Amino acid sequence: MRKFAAEKSRNLLAHRKIFAACLQHPTVSLNSSQKSPPHSAAALLLRFLTTTATPTPSISSDSMASDYSSTPVKIGSINPKVLECEYAVRGEIVNLAQKLQEDLKVNPDSHPFDEILYCNIGNPQSLGQLPITFFREVLSLCDHPSILDKSETQGLFSADSIERAFQILDQIPGRATGAYSHSQGIKGLRDTICAGIEARDGFPADPNDIFLTDGASPAVHMMMQLLIGSKNDGILCPIPQYPLYSASIALHGGTLVPYYLDEATGWGLEVSELKKQLESAKSKGVNVRALVVINPGNPTGQVLAESNQQQIVDFCKNEGLVLLADEVYQENIYVPDKQFHSFKKVSRSMGYGEKDISLVSFQSVSKGYYGECGKRGGYMEVTGFAPEIREQIYKVASVNLCSNISGQILASLVMNPPKVGDESYESYHGEKDAILSSLARRAKTLEDAFNGLEGVTCNRAEGAMYLFPRIELPKKAIEAAKAVNAAPDALYARRLLNATGIVVVPGSGFGQVPGTWHFRCTILPQEDRIPAIVTRLTEFHKGFMDEYRD
Repeated sequence: MRKFAAEKSRNLLAHRKIFAACLQHPTVSLNSSQKSPPHSAAALLLRFLTTTATPTPSISSDSMASDYSSTPVKIGSINPKVLECEYAVRGEIVNLAQKLQEDLKVNPDSHPFDEILYCNIGNPQSLGQLPITFFREVLSLCDHPSILDKSETQGLFSADSIERAFQILDQIPGRATGAYSHSQGIKGLRDTICAGIEARDGFPADPNDIFLTDGASPAVHMMMQLLIGSKNDGILCPIPQYPLYSASIALHGGTLVPYYLDEATGWGLEVSELKKQLESAKSKGVNVRALVVINPGNPTGQVLAESNQQQIVDFCKNEGLVLLADEVYQENIYVPDKQFHSFKKVSRSMGYGEKDISLVSFQSVSKGYYGECGKRGGYMEVTGFAPEIREQIYKVASVNLCSNISGQILASLVMNPPKVGDESYESYHGEKDAILSSLARRAKTLEDAFNGLEGVTCNRAEGAMYLFPRIELPKKAIEAAKAVNAAPDALYARRLLNATGIVVVPGSGFGQVPGTWHFRCTILPQEDRIPAIVTRLTEFHKGFMDEYRD
């Protein structure tokens, strides 16, 4: 057995050397848009991988890998709505980045950089942000309640995290985080969330209006399922927009009705633009059902003024539209002259009650200062819907049984963190302030860097986690992109990745005014990495502009 294992180890080592050699000698540059010839390193590597495995008696590895003609599902037979759906933040550029990352693991010298810097998605903890201690202590105790009775626990966990864990466990059926809950979420946790909403807005909230979900995305899908019955049903969406909305509208068979944010006024939302696009859609026979507003903005980072929100509320009221308020970045405000106001607070302050306007507000544990993306927690607050409609929303929620319990707990903690006088308050407040102040500094550093590049302008990041700079590309670059059937900003993003390892998302994946080009870059890499990003980006951009200069 030992002899056999040694032989296998020698073979594996030999295979790895061949693999690395193939990657060290590609026949086509990563910057080239041409396809590899039949005997390129990639083809040789594929042949090596498919011929070194032990063959099966009846079917060759090559045929298993390439011939699916006998399988029943073909690209032309799947749901066309799936083919129409796109999600840019995890699209082509990110797939290429992941391949480059694998290259670097096998051969660290295979590219002109030593790491991939993912600036494409709002995933804070993947880039080094630490979780909030109090939140994780409570989660740990709830997941392993037997340690609550151990004497050592008093020295390892804060008194208020222990107390909170007891309170939460008393609300969970069977005191078990592995059990199903009510389909809207655990009632006691919904009560806690409502108390947090009331403290934020100054208006009462009803736990029966709260639907706890696995992040905000399932809640958005749920509302699209409810509102879209056919291609004739339209949803007003901002352009640029977070691709979740275009993807979910496509998947559910509706029509995206775009309204353009005004880049010249800091990505302002003009009600006149809403009216124009609404009338245009109506003239085409589209029945517009709802308006999506993302505040703070993604990918644009603007924070709406309260007076602007009042105009939006009146517009929805007068036009009979459901207001879908994406408020997942409500904690991410970086400028002193702006403040977050929930649309529920604004509408109630205007005198609109439960039966006056239909409003759905989305919140998530993935953003803010907490960044718990992998825990998949969030909720929607649904107001202004008749009881028979609420029953249908509940039915859709019940199809999925319930959201995960850890995410539910986190949602309750986010809306009810430690208060003054609690043992954890000082450490909690210190962690929160450190994260948000660092994000503000990172945003300003990147904003200044982008505005210092030739042909690039960037509005300030008032909130959220992103910058969306506009880039004036040379005519030759646009022509080069057209020659390879790519959007010009996608060509730029691909070249940036290949040269620097920095991953951004082309603006064409979010929508933009025709003839303009952008890219979205997160502000999430840790603060000590920002100077390196700025240096790499600046050097690349100068070379790119020189290469394609008219």
